[in-house]
Amino acid sequence: MSEPQRTVLITGGTDGLGRAAAVLLAEKGYRVFAAGRSAEKRAEVDRIAASKKLPLETLQLDVTDDSSVKQGVQQVLEKAGAIDVLINNAGVGFMAVVEELKLDDLRRQYETNIFGVLRVTQAALPHMRERQKGRILMLSSVAGILTPPTYGAYSSSKHALEAISNALRVELYAFHIDVVLIEPGYIMTSFQQTAKELAQEYAEGASKSPYAKIYAGAWAGASSSRKESKTTPEDCARVILEAIEASHPKARYTVTPLAKWASIGKRLLPDTLLDSFLRRKFGIVREEED
Repeated sequence: MSEPQRTVLITGGTDGLGRAAAVLLAEKGYRVFAAGRSAEKRAEVDRIAASKKLPLETLQLDVTDDSSVKQGVQQVLEKAGAIDVLINNAGVGFMAVVEELKLDDLRRQYETNIFGVLRVTQAALPHMRERQKGRILMLSSVAGILTPPTYGAYSSSKHALEAISNALRVELYAFHIDVVLIEPGYIMTSFQQTAKELAQEYAEGASKSPYAKIYAGAWAGASSSRKESKTTPEDCARVILEAIEASHPKARYTVTPLAKWASIGKRLLPDTLLDSFLRRKFGIVREEED
């Protein structure tokens, strides 16, 4: 007797890493619900699913809206009867130095990357607990391990996600629910373009900022990472598949070589050495004293 088809709900599932994971998991036989806000992107994923005859459908879900999350989770439960795997993938990034970071932007950062994750997780957990079964994947980042300049908002949201996941992993052990962190490094998706657009206001004033050199170094570093990155969204999707299918999953899975070495370095090297590495990478030097 074959096992019943497993159901996956993935937020941010209509673009970038989320879409790559949604397509791969559907190709592997999972019933996938790819959630997103953009009607255009949902339609594109629906076309892919139809052309490949995949068990993949999209649904409208805004992680920053309570009612949208509740309706989306309920819709999946009504259609599939279960959520076996929840992948919290939706996220945004605001890039600015901490002194100039607008508090409204920080709130928007957390509303998606933290409160959005909590909304969806809290909506799905009662069902998983009742079944005594489930797996939750949290899409973190190498920025949840190391914090480059201008990444204060984004990295702090990923640090918080790591802490929440660490707590959940222990809290849910008794209910047979696994919590797994996925830690990608730099992978080219539309995330970078969106982050650039969100940082436009900061970029326009960067030349007059006392942090002009830091902004320039950060953007040069991002450009360098873009050229050097050879990891694709499909590579990340394969790691996600591995984390889902492992009988005893690890607490965290790194995706890119950068993420792997950052994880090792954070455990073994002193912060002063890591700071020195980041200063060199982003061209940050101390001004000469009078």
